[in-house]
Amino acid sequence: MTFSPSLGPPADALAASFATTYAGVVAFIAVVAEGSFARAADRLGIGRSAVSRNVQKLEGQLSVRLFHRTTRSTTLTSEGDMFYASCHSGVDQIVQAVEEMRDLRNGTPRGQLRVASAVGFGRKVVAPLLGKFQAAYPEVSVDLILGDKPVDFTSDRVDIAFRNGRLEDAQIIAKQIIPMQMMVCAARDYRQTHGLPTTVDELPDHECINLRTGLGRISEWEFKVDGKVQRFLPQARLTYNDPELVLRAVLDGKGIAQMPGYLICDSLASGTLVPCLVQHAPDDRGHYICYQSRQHMPTRMRVFIDFMTKEIRASDLQCATNLLERLPAAAHERHAYGNNGISLSAN
Repeated sequence: MTFSPSLGPPADALAASFATTYAGVVAFIAVVAEGSFARAADRLGIGRSAVSRNVQKLEGQLSVRLFHRTTRSTTLTSEGDMFYASCHSGVDQIVQAVEEMRDLRNGTPRGQLRVASAVGFGRKVVAPLLGKFQAAYPEVSVDLILGDKPVDFTSDRVDIAFRNGRLEDAQIIAKQIIPMQMMVCAARDYRQTHGLPTTVDELPDHECINLRTGLGRISEWEFKVDGKVQRFLPQARLTYNDPELVLRAVLDGKGIAQMPGYLICDSLASGTLVPCLVQHAPDDRGHYICYQSRQHMPTRMRVFIDFMTKEIRASDLQCATNLLERLPAAAHERHAYGNNGISLSAN
């Protein structure tokens, strides 16, 4: 791109005109507010002559007289009164905007947060914590967007995103909150009728329920076998694009599915679900809270990240950990259920 030399002077004149006009308007507003040039100078922290000079330049640009000035008083002309009515609200808004920007970094947390999350994790984990967050920070409003497609921080205007699994986007900052534990589970009725797989190779013999991702693909089941990742794509008669529908089908005894720990912890604790192949659960996934930059981060973002990290880590979502800790004991106990029991042994 090239620029004509003839365009230089108008651009310089425009810049000079803006600088002069803005300084003049600020000086003009200060004189009106304070009632004199001397007090306006004190308020602005500049000399009285500078205030007078800026106002005179403004009057020259506008080709009107704004003040009646005598040795005893300074009053607005009719043109000055009209100009003040038109511009003082704009200057007030600029001053307020500057103050607000400073407060965003150092002041009380306030303003709006646009937060994105996968549907299951957002509904089960994030949404229930928002009431407690807003009780602690009442001046922060949260716009929670649930969706299983990857979000773009810029085009989607997202401040913070919760992501699951493995992260490959090097352009964002990702802080792991907790590991993402994936477990194969079934309802007790299914176990009593069909038993449970004791090895990954037995999975094709069972009714499996699949999850379709936000990108339209069927989610593969993953396992850690002899230190290596082993993937399995079941031939399923039931497939859903919502993890809670997968859970509901499993609870209804329709089959088995590999589901994230946060979704099934309550059902495992109550005994309505039983796990299997826990010893082969993958261990390289996580639940992350993500954002674009640590620089110039508004207070509302900092407190939200800290709050969510603390609360989610304090939640009882690491249900696989307790099951794995039982592995040595389970191997010796040889549950009386046999193949219909909880498959914890490393056979």
